[in-house]
Amino acid sequence: MKQYVLINRIKVQGANAIAGFTWGFPAITHFLGFSHNLSRKLSNVETFNDLSLKGCAVIAHKHHVHTYGSPYNVEFTQSRNPPYLHSHDKAATPPVIEEGKMNMTVSLLIECDGNIGNRQDAFIEWLTKNSFLQRLAGGTILNIGCVEIHGVGSDTEVRSIKRKLLPGFILRDRSEYLEKHYLNLQKHNLEEKNTEVELLEAWLDFVALKQKARPKSDLITQHLVNISIKQTNTSQNNQVLEIWNKHLKTSYQETLIPNELLTYFDKIENNSANEKLLSQWKSYYSPDETTGADWEYVQKPDAGYLVPIMTGYKAISKIYDNEEIENTRDNETPVCFVESAHSIGEWQSVHRIRSSEELRSCLWHYHDEKDWYLCKQNKFALAEEEYEQKVIIENLNDDF
Repeated sequence: MKQYVLINRIKVQGANAIAGFTWGFPAITHFLGFSHNLSRKLSNVETFNDLSLKGCAVIAHKHHVHTYGSPYNVEFTQSRNPPYLHSHDKAATPPVIEEGKMNMTVSLLIECDGNIGNRQDAFIEWLTKNSFLQRLAGGTILNIGCVEIHGVGSDTEVRSIKRKLLPGFILRDRSEYLEKHYLNLQKHNLEEKNTEVELLEAWLDFVALKQKARPKSDLITQHLVNISIKQTNTSQNNQVLEIWNKHLKTSYQETLIPNELLTYFDKIENNSANEKLLSQWKSYYSPDETTGADWEYVQKPDAGYLVPIMTGYKAISKIYDNEEIENTRDNETPVCFVESAHSIGEWQSVHRIRSSEELRSCLWHYHDEKDWYLCKQNKFALAEEEYEQKVIIENLNDDF
């Protein structure tokens, strides 16, 4: 049975809203840092030094970014810190340092390793006190709904946790979507004899809201609907209409117009009654600069409430001794310069979690490899382990 610490409904004021290239929600490193710092403090407390906190799941309930302006021209609300006082010399006016802040209400579900036993009340009291003493994503914790310890060994206990977290959205790692889309772009570019493709291009496809022009097609749609109702050969006409409707759901490309549609309109008699229809069809499959168009959104590479996220750092320099670098945080720790690493995440409603294994796969963990320092979810290794266990159990049942 797994044990989890649920810090429910943490109300935070003034949290960092900018993470690398993204804005709107703190980086996942903030939340893992919060739980990791609690775990370090635990190791220094004699009463609880046999306990440790591991992965952390992030559930968002409310958020409010400090911005103003129109949806297409958003600017962050700025302030002077410390504020300018009239009694001071104007030359000493403090500068405005651009920063993005937000208020949010989140819950953290943290895996706890060790046997709590009859120390549960004291442990909850210690967690509550030390959580208030810390900052979360650079913001001040104003209130915590409750801190609870949950043992999860069955789906019933998972439902109990879900009821406490609703309404809420849990952040899932979807880096495999980015990898798949990047490989698809590479394959497409190879077919087009253009091998220059960057991973950044694949990432931007998940970030940007894109629109694409589709030539006007209202007369074509109206014609196909009318003939499917009036004509006697309804099976064939309905088939053409279905192909047309399916075609409209895909992004417009001249080379991807179905052959069935081309064949159908080639057979239509060119007379005065069909003049406007055929003119529009000609403009549809062979548009030019004068062709009228309808603008429509281009679908994302994958379905879901997908968002760009910052998931860690990549080293861009060697590790320096502390005395080689000026203005470091302390006088002992070695220093390495890094840049932000980005990936794709999905906000998924908590009610979609159906098992204890799936709940565990939502926990973020630290992962370091060579020059990379990342936050990941262990869903792949976990899925393989579960599959092997199920195969063993099924074989044992067959033997008996």
